Amino acid sequence: MAVYDSVRTLAQANSSQGMIDWAAVSGAATEAVSPGELPRDSANMENFKRDITDAATHISRTIDADFSLPSVIELQNRHHWIASNIDMFEAMITQFDIPDVSVSNVPVVINSASMAAALSMLSSNVLGQYDPRILSDTPDTHRLYFVVPNIEQVASELDAEFDRFRRWIVFHEVTHAAEFNIAPWLQSHLETQLTTAMQSLSEGHVDQTPLTEVNTTMTVIEGFAEMIMDRAFDQQFADLRRKVDQRRGSRSAVTTLLRRFLGIGMKRDQYERGAAFFDTIAKREGVRATKAVWEDPASLPTQAELADPQIWIDRVVWTTSGYSLPLAAAWENGVYRLHSTQTSLSARVPIRHFIRWVWQAVVRDFLIIFIESLPMIK
Repeated sequence: MAVYDSVRTLAQANSSQGMIDWAAVSGAATEAVSPGELPRDSANMENFKRDITDAATHISRTIDADFSLPSVIELQNRHHWIASNIDMFEAMITQFDIPDVSVSNVPVVINSASMAAALSMLSSNVLGQYDPRILSDTPDTHRLYFVVPNIEQVASELDAEFDRFRRWIVFHEVTHAAEFNIAPWLQSHLETQLTTAMQSLSEGHVDQTPLTEVNTTMTVIEGFAEMIMDRAFDQQFADLRRKVDQRRGSRSAVTTLLRRFLGIGMKRDQYERGAAFFDTIAKREGVRATKAVWEDPASLPTQAELADPQIWIDRVVWTTSGYSLPLAAAWENGVYRLHSTQTSLSARVPIRHFIRWVWQAVVRDFLIIFIESLPMIK
């Protein structure tokens, strides 16, 4: 019945809503997956709060840099996560003049179906996500999302104690908050890369360079988080690391095929290549040396340097400069939320050009790939 409802919703996708009917995406994606249980007791909230503040303290000591936590921290179910990401991508896509088709609903149905399938699949796998509000009207309100039903499910599948597993996941996402704090240029750098890629696609050009640059930056972001997680906890969660790595590599053939069809699947590569890069640097130069990657955009590694970290070590001038923001005030300035309703979504992309509708598919696939690239753990 859920599949039937999703198909029926997508069949009603309307070209008057733009190249993607976000309302149809929301309806189809949420109909395809159960929301999962979201405990609303105060103990659950306090446990997350404690883990988040503890993680900030551990990470600060490990990288020798203070940072503030995001202003919004949310415990979500799967439907909440879908709504949050649709909201993000709808706002993002309105920043670009992407040609749209007004003659037929078929391309809009295809685009909306692809987005809905990707979001519903990821919503069942994502454990936590850091949202830096790329190209948002509110760029200063970074957010942390924790998909509680998935954390509980995976902890059970891995035969791991829930409290311990939750703490490990929280630690990973808080590390992303540290990255965007100690590198204040990182958000604008990502926005520039994304804008260049999207603008190129909307103009009818297929240039792999901008997408490769986005993937490289995301690989650095994920790799740094993986390395810091392991070292700040002094390998006390090594068993969870092994189990999660095994889970990432043990997807069924059907799931793997579907992920490839949808254009998602680069996240594991980002974890592995990024972690290997930073592990090598930490072993040769020490953990604090890895922080040099956040000095400025020129300090980011190239694809060649990701493959051979010694090239990056030889090129980058090590610094010991710190970034100071009081940790004590971080949580007090934050907002801790539990969602109870789903956001109503609509699209505002104008409809203009039929002859270039094929580029919608290219842009749609880029958005799906970008979803997979976001700072998250799954």
